[in-house]
Amino acid sequence: MDDRGIDQRASFERIRYAQAWEDADVLTQAMGDVSGGDVVAVCSSGDNALALLLNDPARVFAVDISRAQIECLNLRLGAYKALTHSEFLELMGARHSSRRAMLLARALSDAPKQTRAFWTALTPQVEAHGAGGLGKFEGYFRMFSRYLLPLVHGRATVDATVGPRDRAAREVFFDTRFNTWRWRLLVRLFFSRAAMGMLGRDPAFFEHVQGSVADHVFSRLRHAGVDTDPAQNPYLHWIMKRCHGTALPLPWRAEAYEVIRSRLDRIQPVQGTAEALDLDGVAGFYLSDIFEYMSPELAAQVYGTFLDMARPGARLVYWNMMAPRRVPPALAPRVTTQIALETRLKARDMAFFYSDFVVEEVG
Repeated sequence: MDDRGIDQRASFERIRYAQAWEDADVLTQAMGDVSGGDVVAVCSSGDNALALLLNDPARVFAVDISRAQIECLNLRLGAYKALTHSEFLELMGARHSSRRAMLLARALSDAPKQTRAFWTALTPQVEAHGAGGLGKFEGYFRMFSRYLLPLVHGRATVDATVGPRDRAAREVFFDTRFNTWRWRLLVRLFFSRAAMGMLGRDPAFFEHVQGSVADHVFSRLRHAGVDTDPAQNPYLHWIMKRCHGTALPLPWRAEAYEVIRSRLDRIQPVQGTAEALDLDGVAGFYLSDIFEYMSPELAAQVYGTFLDMARPGARLVYWNMMAPRRVPPALAPRVTTQIALETRLKARDMAFFYSDFVVEEVG
């Protein structure tokens, strides 16, 4: 098995994720009290690194091996400074807009030259899809909702999918109107390992995954459609309708916008790997699902590096999609798994792709 890091096995030249696909509400609650401390966060689109500013840390080191993902954060830093909340939503694609080119230029007005060049070249795509819709992952879902979903469900059913109803009604709707044989066939084909690896993620991301990706998606879709309220799910709304409804991800909400804007100077973008940071006394780690891309041996090595950076009480917060990863057995005496907190937050997690959510606290 290939023990090289994911940076050596997958391509990161283009935007892979133009918005966060992990629930920031769950993340910020899991992170706990990091006020006045340093936080290490996987950058990705930058959304969840910015959301962690709501926990009042001294600094957030937003780390990514991809320059394109760092540029997603750099754009947001300019957008929060220059745009009103409603303008930000238009630029990102959460709301329909005919003026995204103008909003993009304003967001880039004080940006570094490299950031301006990166995003200016993408202006036509931003106009068409919003800055939050440009990633490979978002393109995958756009193909799904625009061309394939209409073959299975009409507009009325799609609209009803994200409509408000109680749990009993959600279960009836899912079982009798939504989960048809055509839908099941579409999921089986479009959410296969081959299709998702080619069109949505990267084949290297599935190297350590066992089992059927489609079967996993089936089980998680029921969680999204029945166990949680689809009307409050911004991720499901984007997948089905290519924009957000009344439900927005945490860092894009009006009540969070001004707080994040006032703390932007605490964000430090870093291109590289999180384990290469030279830090001590870190208060918390948001690690996305990075361990899933590693062999168990490499994951144990990287996990140990984070423990050496951490202060007592620091939490490591991360997700697993299909490859089970938790604290390596040799390091287990150094952490305590927050089982009750995990259970409570997993039940609320709107980002339904993941099979597990992990919160481990350093002793």
